[in-house]
Formats: sequence, structure tokens, C-alpha cells
Amino acid sequence: MSHKIALVDDDRNILTSVSIALESEGFEVVTYNDGETALAGINTGTPDLAVLDIKMPRMDGMELLQRLRKTNTMPVIFLTSKDDEVDELLGLRMGADDYIKKPFSQRLLIERIRALLRRKELETSGGDNSAGGVMTRGKLVLDSDRHICSWNGKVVNLTVTEFLLIKTLAQRPGHVKNRDQLMDSAYGENIYVDDRTIDSHIKRLRKKFRDIDNEFNEIETLYGVGYRYKEPA
Repeated sequence: MSHKIALVDDDRNILTSVSIALESEGFEVVTYNDGETALAGINTGTPDLAVLDIKMPRMDGMELLQRLRKTNTMPVIFLTSKDDEVDELLGLRMGADDYIKKPFSQRLLIERIRALLRRKELETSGGDNSAGGVMTRGKLVLDSDRHICSWNGKVVNLTVTEFLLIKTLAQRPGHVKNRDQLMDSAYGENIYVDDRTIDSHIKRLRKKFRDIDNEFNEIETLYGVGYRYKEPA
């Protein structure tokens, strides 16, 4: 079964050329040229992944992502202009899974899409954790079969990337994971992202847990080394 990709950009040349490239790789593509139309279409069309331009009329990519994340955890890739570093980091903090700068290689975009979809499928297949795909670490429960994370009985809505990061850290409490190891677990060995991307995801993870429990401090930073999940007392 082919995966459905939502492509949102106000540049019709990008919509046309990227759609052709994705369709030639076997993807089903639905396109939108503004954020407002995309919001309505994505909420009813249930794509497997979305590629969003940041700067668009009527509703920009940031607002679109913010609204989508209220109900949808599908992988999202941002397309950003060359000088939009602030927008990139803000987008990651808001829940984007990846970003690509314009002008971009269509082959790179396709590889990023495939990597995110593979990770999503890995999560829904249950991974290699305990029986039933459920991991419990004190108040933390990760259900890989259903892609559900809960803390002290309350659901924490995580993106695929965030889920993989917390899962990687929680698998071995007390063991430090450096940024390279976290990149590999969340993005795969063939995809490079810089350190700031991982840091942004970790910050967003902490915020999501602290929105539920302001005393959450299970993800520890070891400056200059990496991160670890706190060992139980």
C-alpha cells in the first residue's frame, strides 16, 4: 500500500516538481498552496506524512503545525528558506520532525520522508521492547504498538521522533546517550542532523511532560556529554 504525502507550499513550481518526483517513487501525493486549505484537507484526508513550507499566505507553516499537533502526531518535515534558522528551531520545538533548507535536493527530501515513515512503521510494529510492546519505567509507560506515551496515567502526545528519543533513553536508565547515538536512534545512520536539532527535541519532550507534571526531571543533561534517563531511587 502506498503512503499518502501532504505537500503544502505556495510555490506552484515546487508543488509540481516535488509531486512528480514523489509519485515516481510510488507515493500518493495531495497538494495544497496555502495553510488554511491544507488544515481542512489534512484533517479529513489522514495523510501518513506532511511536508510544510513555513512562509505561506492565509496561514503560515508554524500556525498550521500548531493546529495539526492538537490532534495529529504524523511526521512533519518543514521546508525553510536559507536564512530561517530561528524558524527552524521554533518549528522543531513546536513538534516538527525534520527540516530541509531551500533550495533542496529532491532525492534528499525523498530519503528524509522514507526515514520518517520507516520509524513510524517501527513504532506501530511494536519494536523490540518487552512483550506486547509496552515499556514501564515508574510513572512512564510507552506502548509502542499503539504509539501511546503516558506519565502518571495521563497521555503525553508525542511525535514519532519524540517517542523514539524517550524510548531510547528510558530503555537503559542511568546510561548516558550522546547526541550521535540519539541521532542514530531517531533518524537512522544515513540521515544527518546537527546537535541543535536533538537539543530542541529534548527541550520539547521535557516541556510536554512538565505540562502534565511540573516536577518532571527524569531526562538529565550531562553537559558536553549527552542525556540520560534518571535511574529509579
